Amino acid sequence: MDTEALTNMPPETGGGQPDQTAAEGRTPGERTFLIVWGGQVVSLIGSSLTWFGLSIWIFLETGSVTALSMVLLGSQLPRIVLSPVAGALVDRWDRRWAMILSDLGSGLGTVLIAALFVLDAVTIPWLVAIAAFSSVFQAFQWPAYQAAISLLVPKAKYQRASGMVQMAEGISQVAAPFIAAAVIAFWDVLGLILIDIATFTVAVLTLLVVRFPRPPKSAVGESAKGSLWSESLFGFKYLLQRHGLMALLAFFAALNLAFGAIGPLIIAYMLSIGSELTLGTTMTIGSTGMIVGSIIASVMKPARRKVRGLILSSVVLGVTLGTVAVTSNLVVITGSIWIAMCSLPIGMAMSQAIWLAKVEPDVQGRVFAARGMIAQATIPIAYLLAGPLADNVFVPLMTGDSALGEFLQGIIGAGEAQGYAMFFLSLGAIVLIACAAGYAYGPLRNVETDLPDHDARPLSV
Repeated sequence: MDTEALTNMPPETGGGQPDQTAAEGRTPGERTFLIVWGGQVVSLIGSSLTWFGLSIWIFLETGSVTALSMVLLGSQLPRIVLSPVAGALVDRWDRRWAMILSDLGSGLGTVLIAALFVLDAVTIPWLVAIAAFSSVFQAFQWPAYQAAISLLVPKAKYQRASGMVQMAEGISQVAAPFIAAAVIAFWDVLGLILIDIATFTVAVLTLLVVRFPRPPKSAVGESAKGSLWSESLFGFKYLLQRHGLMALLAFFAALNLAFGAIGPLIIAYMLSIGSELTLGTTMTIGSTGMIVGSIIASVMKPARRKVRGLILSSVVLGVTLGTVAVTSNLVVITGSIWIAMCSLPIGMAMSQAIWLAKVEPDVQGRVFAARGMIAQATIPIAYLLAGPLADNVFVPLMTGDSALGEFLQGIIGAGEAQGYAMFFLSLGAIVLIACAAGYAYGPLRNVETDLPDHDARPLSV
């Protein structure tokens, strides 16, 4: 997992400054974006610390992928279900205050988890409930943050700004395992949670010292005004009339079905072949690839055919999932994770640049919320399936004596780790099938040329 005046400025100017200003230096909007981005980097590091520590604690306490999946489900499902309403409110509100609300609500959830550890009252149901509580507030964060980019950054720099947002994720994933290992060595999970509380405070303070411009009005935005219910549904209507964008969402929904299962699965897999230190070291090194990929996305010339770049990066992800599965060599596994993490932000930045260019700024909150709900609807399904499939299908298959199990064991070996590995192979196959289908579908392949940018001519719903 973000206004006032300048309503008549064209959307590509990043808060009302002409494009030539960007050529001479940073616009005021870009400087605001950098301040907000820095605060979000700090907050993401804190959140990653908490969830990295909790993931290890949950699996070691329960030995169950299902238990870990249930907590992750709690952290995602309310956000996805509430996103249409949150998106409508984001378009009505100052997007800066929507981000502040999100950070404060998430921070309160972190405080509640800290209280449970102090009272020695931590249970899986409590963690699921608090994760769901925080998820309600996080529904506002993503549409507000993403929609703010087009208010602050010139259109020519959408891909760069999107790459920086991905870089923030990479920095948090690199820093979290290293810091977590050091803190846990001298304290425990509670220490990580207290650091998280301090970091969300930094994020709120950075948002309090800046201002966001008001999004410029568009014909689409004016026609979309109505009740909260009608505005909540607007994003879906908008997308249904733009087949290329709907195809892009279907593509991501297929990817998320695979990648939603990776969260709990990678924890179980790495702990089955090594220790907590092995997990932390591998994830830290592997996650540096995300920083490298984010830097590449931030400095590279905007791609002319971004959809092709997105699909190619997804092919790399599918292949590396298979590579992780076929070996227990930690060097190969770490290298595969590094390559996957490097390709991820490049593809995500290209995707986000498409969305920022095609969707009118004054409706981006609603459209991006609907976009998130559709694309991420398969993540809860993945969480629900990952635990039972790992615990009851793949691990028994690779440790039992069935005919299929013995055949597969003869190829990649027998054992609990090989059960998780077989799951990874299946996920890699899903990703590659989605890539082939996505490229073969014309509306997705040609969305950049078939659908005009929002400043070219208005589209009505």
